[in-house]
Amino acid sequence: MSDTYSPSARIGHVHLKVADLDRAIQFYADTLGFEVQTRHGNDAAFLSTDGYHHHIGLNTWRSKGSTPAPDHHTGLFHTAILYPSRADLAVAVQRVIDAGFPVMGASDHGVSEAIYFNDPDGNGVELYRDRDAAEWPRHADGSLQMYSRPLALEALLSEAA
Repeated sequence: MSDTYSPSARIGHVHLKVADLDRAIQFYADTLGFEVQTRHGNDAAFLSTDGYHHHIGLNTWRSKGSTPAPDHHTGLFHTAILYPSRADLAVAVQRVIDAGFPVMGASDHGVSEAIYFNDPDGNGVELYRDRDAAEWPRHADGSLQMYSRPLALEALLSEAA
């Protein structure tokens, strides 16, 4: 085993178990704007932006017709979708609200602004944008100072064009 690691490693995609593939595609494609790159019958679909093979995988292989995972159990907390600007984030959040999904939380983390929803299967979804790294709050020793403070959601939504 090597003691080296790849500093450029990153999360490539998330793959979610869903109860109803068409319903999940409607949320991730029609509401959030991801594009279906390929679909495997009624069992799985792979979605992305910018023509990438997939950022989000959806499948019913072990979950067709199932209920959401119960609270207070291990599993995925949320999938975070990063937007390039505050205006882009505002548009995405407004689309989710307009589609009837309630906001579960809205936080200013110092380094980012984040709004939380659940998808149709109860999976947590965070829509967020990063602040410029020069604006990130830091402790006296230079380490990041992240926090969770209330985010003024109406001020954010006013930026949706």
